[in-house]
Amino acid sequence: MVATHLRKSFNQSYTLSVTLGLDEITSGNVLQEKFVSSTTLVSNGRVDIRGKIADKKTTGGWKASPFIIVNEVAERLAFFAIAVNMVVYLVFEMHQSLPSAATHVTDWIGAAYVLALLGAFLADAYLGRFLTIINFSCIYAVGMVLLTLSASVDSLRPPPCTARACIKATGKQSAFLFVALALIALGTGGIKPCVSSFGADQFDETDEKEARKKYSFFNWFFFAINMGALLGITLLVYIKDKKGWGWGFGVPTVAMVCSIFILAAGMPYYRFQKPMGSPFTRFLQVIVASVRNHFKGAQLGREDVLYEVNTLESDISGAQKLAQTKQYRFLDKAAVVMDSEANTKNRWRLCTVTQVEEFKSFIRILPVWASTIALSISFAQLSTFFISQASIMDRKLGPNFTIPASSVPVFSAINALILVPICEKLMVPILRKLTGHRRGSTSLQRMGVGLFTSIFALTSAALVEKKRRDHPNPSSMSVFWLLPQFFLIGTAEVFTYVGQLEFFYDEATDGTRSISSAMFLTEIGIGSWLSSAIVKSIERATGGEQTGWLRNDLDKSRLDYFYWILAAINAANFLDYLWVAWRYKGKNGLGGSVVRVEAMVETSDDDHHQVTKKEDDKGEFQSLVL
Repeated sequence: MVATHLRKSFNQSYTLSVTLGLDEITSGNVLQEKFVSSTTLVSNGRVDIRGKIADKKTTGGWKASPFIIVNEVAERLAFFAIAVNMVVYLVFEMHQSLPSAATHVTDWIGAAYVLALLGAFLADAYLGRFLTIINFSCIYAVGMVLLTLSASVDSLRPPPCTARACIKATGKQSAFLFVALALIALGTGGIKPCVSSFGADQFDETDEKEARKKYSFFNWFFFAINMGALLGITLLVYIKDKKGWGWGFGVPTVAMVCSIFILAAGMPYYRFQKPMGSPFTRFLQVIVASVRNHFKGAQLGREDVLYEVNTLESDISGAQKLAQTKQYRFLDKAAVVMDSEANTKNRWRLCTVTQVEEFKSFIRILPVWASTIALSISFAQLSTFFISQASIMDRKLGPNFTIPASSVPVFSAINALILVPICEKLMVPILRKLTGHRRGSTSLQRMGVGLFTSIFALTSAALVEKKRRDHPNPSSMSVFWLLPQFFLIGTAEVFTYVGQLEFFYDEATDGTRSISSAMFLTEIGIGSWLSSAIVKSIERATGGEQTGWLRNDLDKSRLDYFYWILAAINAANFLDYLWVAWRYKGKNGLGGSVVRVEAMVETSDDDHHQVTKKEDDKGEFQSLVL
């Protein structure tokens, strides 16, 4: 009901008012003059709730961001409350084996993040980011309600174990639980690719002051993520241990429902990006048109003339024009006019320069995306084997308190909460003076630091696990021996995650920001699936759950060997990333979103279109990662 009401009222004011508001501006020159003469209006095309060009005095910035951050805190609180507890729930409540439970959890996490592609597609093509977040938050809340019922109603779980042989969950009981988890994964997939981009939409990147605030938003957004994680793995785990599973899942359910109303309350302050149609369709049009024109004999020379529309904005509704670059020159053939009498509106035959460059920008980020996936394999261990290690170690903190095993990842979250303010308030100003870069270092450099740190995180995990296994009494070994691996993996996450947030937003075009954010999130999902695949492969190769490296009894397992394999993967991946980052070419040589136009040549045919001719952007993003 909430989503339906909001969608109905918002669509009426959003779509109709956008049309009316933009119809008032009848030419590109008038629009440009309006922006120049009124400095309080945003210059990136964002609109307010009435569909008018957004005013900086009344919308966006830190007036709007807190509502978005609260929604993210609630979502992360719920997600981590599930992620850190689900292995324990599946083993002790649903009576699954430890390797099976770990695989199911990593598969679920993987699905949640890969589904971000669906949420991003709907946001960019049809709903817009705000309505996508609202609708999928409601789906998320429904899944949380079902999960709470699964944990509260006895008939939805197998009976408690009374002997060594436990009765496993029935098909219906497992199906009910998996439906709940599927809805939560779907909700996560819809929210995650949109919320960071929607928050960044509240800042006008052409305004220097707001641009700086945008990068601060990314840091504080990550801070909010870890605050939600901290609450999820401490307070909610404590509630679960004291009050039971029903309370443990019920409290985040209430928090998620409340966050929907808080997010909706910020509507008067938000800046909205109008949906621009399916980017995947535009990508396919570029491929089809370039191949078609190639076989029709299209040639590209140094003085080539390519098609572009003769308007202030591009042919992609709401998107700014992009200038031609020299990379991936074959795709430029999609913008070669083969027949001057042909219909220039048919994008399957003739694309604009902006449409071609949009596809190029997407292709450029793919090598960076692929070279950071391995780190997500290491992140997957936070909610699986790291917790399993903690559960059989000495977790006493004083004579009267024992740290819950599911709360041990708090070491990683606290590290992030400490490191983000230090980076933002201390390191960034110092590095800014040393390097002259407005963020102190590039996003690729920060990602490189995170990838390098992950090697030591898994090395530490392997050494500590070997020491634990060789200990005369492993259960007496303090859980604080795990602190280095949690600290290092948290440090790797801070540098890499924030760097990825900035990189994938900045390098995306106006029409692909949600898709670009989703690509970053799919790394986490694919990393979780790869973790599951590695676990299954090691099980089969080393003798299965009874005699292999990974068994139900960690004291008889060789988990340290598994960690050494992950450390080796991270080391090889880091070398690959160095090569990719060094060769990466940003859109303006600094990882920004502005490409210079050397020359504009207009034609005077009936279609009133223009063609552009330019030299390639010479700026190359040569990232010195270390």
